[in-house]
Amino acid sequence: MNQAANAAAAGLVRPSICFTVLTVQDPNELFDVVDANDQILRTELRYIVHREKLMHRAVHVFVFNGAGQLYLQRRSLSKDSAPGKWSSSCAGHLNSGEAYAAAASRELGEEIGLYQSEGLKPLFKVPPSKETGQEFVLVYHCVAEGPFTLDPDEVIAGRWIHPDALNVWITRRPQDFAGSFSYLWERYCRLAS
Repeated sequence: MNQAANAAAAGLVRPSICFTVLTVQDPNELFDVVDANDQILRTELRYIVHREKLMHRAVHVFVFNGAGQLYLQRRSLSKDSAPGKWSSSCAGHLNSGEAYAAAASRELGEEIGLYQSEGLKPLFKVPPSKETGQEFVLVYHCVAEGPFTLDPDEVIAGRWIHPDALNVWITRRPQDFAGSFSYLWERYCRLAS
């Protein structure tokens, strides 16, 4: 037996307890609840909007580099939706009263530290559905080369990937991805072809 095994067998080593403290999304965050035409009805707390599956707003941004690769982020384990899953370059809810474009710019800065993006442009908008978590989602596109500064409360990893390789990965291991991302990426691929 090696020294560590002898010490453990003799009861001289105490097992270490390791745990991670996870932060929780702010339950007091306010979202605009909207109707089927994306018109604001009222403001409601985040947890109520999600619990009651009320229609609300979000953005996703697909950041591509000059080589045509998409930047993916792996969501923090503290996220209340799709923790640890790979997703869009950045994504997030609109704050109450915020415009879609302002939210896209804010999320780029908050999540991946991108404050100067080349040509942030809207690509398409999808209506609320089960796949989007009852969110109207406006998907944006921009070009940037990185490197990025990831907010560890939002993102635990990031990587560049060629769209063809991404499509293979999604087909082979769909469980690795946030469902909303897979849905939006499929839509993007149909529009791009």
